[in-house]
Amino acid sequence: MSLPSVAQKISQLEELVGRLSPVQKMLLGTDGSVTNLLEVITGSPVEIETVVQEVIPADSSLASDLVIDEGDEVNHRVVKLKKLGTSEPLIYAVSHTPLKRLEPSFKEDLIRADIPIGVILKHHQIESRRDITGAEVQVADKVMSRVFNIFPQELLLSRNYRIVRHGKPLISISETFPYNQFQDECRVVIQTPSRIHLTLTDLTGQSGRIDGGIGITLDEPNILLEAGKADELTVKGDNAERAEAAARAIMDRYGLGGAELVVRSGYKLHVGLGGGTQLGIAAGKAMCELYNQPVSIRDIAMTIKRGGTSGIGTAAFEMGGFIIDGGHSFGPGKQKADFRPSSASLGVSPPPIIAHHDFPANWKILIAVPNLPQGAHGRQEFDIFKEYCPVPLADVHELCYQILVKMVPSVIEENLDDFGSAVNRIQELGFKKVEVGLQPPLVHELMAKMREAGAACAGLSSFGPTVYAIADSGARDIEAVAREVMGEIGGEFLITRSRNYGAKVRAT
Repeated sequence: MSLPSVAQKISQLEELVGRLSPVQKMLLGTDGSVTNLLEVITGSPVEIETVVQEVIPADSSLASDLVIDEGDEVNHRVVKLKKLGTSEPLIYAVSHTPLKRLEPSFKEDLIRADIPIGVILKHHQIESRRDITGAEVQVADKVMSRVFNIFPQELLLSRNYRIVRHGKPLISISETFPYNQFQDECRVVIQTPSRIHLTLTDLTGQSGRIDGGIGITLDEPNILLEAGKADELTVKGDNAERAEAAARAIMDRYGLGGAELVVRSGYKLHVGLGGGTQLGIAAGKAMCELYNQPVSIRDIAMTIKRGGTSGIGTAAFEMGGFIIDGGHSFGPGKQKADFRPSSASLGVSPPPIIAHHDFPANWKILIAVPNLPQGAHGRQEFDIFKEYCPVPLADVHELCYQILVKMVPSVIEENLDDFGSAVNRIQELGFKKVEVGLQPPLVHELMAKMREAGAACAGLSSFGPTVYAIADSGARDIEAVAREVMGEIGGEFLITRSRNYGAKVRAT
């Protein structure tokens, strides 16, 4: 790849991922030793940590890349390049070298694996050139997220090149580093959890309080949001309008500057997983982090008009785990004077958290999201509250019994049978009975069949259409049944677990 085409490829990468710093461009476009560059950039010697060192037979792809025969012996080497004396990797490098092209002394140094390739070439006075064959962007999987201590779904940048000697490839190398590394400006990266909402507690108003909620924070799915300072506020990615509205509300209230926000990954909104709250708080938190504004998660939630009915989403972002909130004071001059959802409860702060505990990590949480219309939101949700509230007082009495006497002790004692019994009964009580009753037949069938397949419980999250089930075994059997029920309608299915901590925030 010629220098003009390298520059062109880097420009194309910027169109895909956003601005690249001069250092990142040098690392992607250099035709020299990256080790020397890293030492200049970091002001420190660079050392090698070997991850893999083995001889493998060339498959068809390697044979083509290295211009050798399939089955030829190839040295496969994976290393981390790090600042001397640290554990933090700067570059993750994978190289392949056909052994038949190496002198014995070169081969010996290469297989030692603790010497940078550039140093080996220099030591043996190997005259060669570097041909850059590509520069690309990847998405970090769980393996690469652990390598660099970043979040899954963060972007990675790679340059691919070959060291050529006597007109033939001597070594093929791929060098990878995170997009949010080697930046020349402050970057904020936030990964949120999701949540299931089991029920609202009291929508009678007879106790002087209303609302109240129960929820479980989920490890997956996640929202991943990145932010950097900018002259104006711009937002890109899934549900950008929702994130922009939240960021602008925080920007205006606290007099903050502009920013560029990018939603790298997310999940559907209005399906019962709390994505709107998580995305909005993440956008607001990113703005505060960029400008060193000490604002609590509760204040961010109130500013972006979340938490006016249920506090589960706010608490999931802040602390994770199993959560019960205490609702709002009710009556003339109180926090709320009528029944309405969070989206219509302007100026109402998120409710206090009255119970919080780790949810058993060994309980599997199964999430089925059938391809059905979104759950009630906006005007439709407001009208449902108006039509069906207040709910019967007897339902609320039993609901409180199920929560206090069965559900909370079963979480603490990790008694899945009792927990499941409480969840199943809750589907028939109070406002949750209303939410379930408004669902199409497929949702009812999903809950019934997942229980029959071995789940201790199954329930509707918020207004759905997400159905959750909890089990300690047989998850794949339950998944098979759920997929069969969703049939031609289709949908998404995920086996996850609780997340007993909130959102993760990293500034680079």
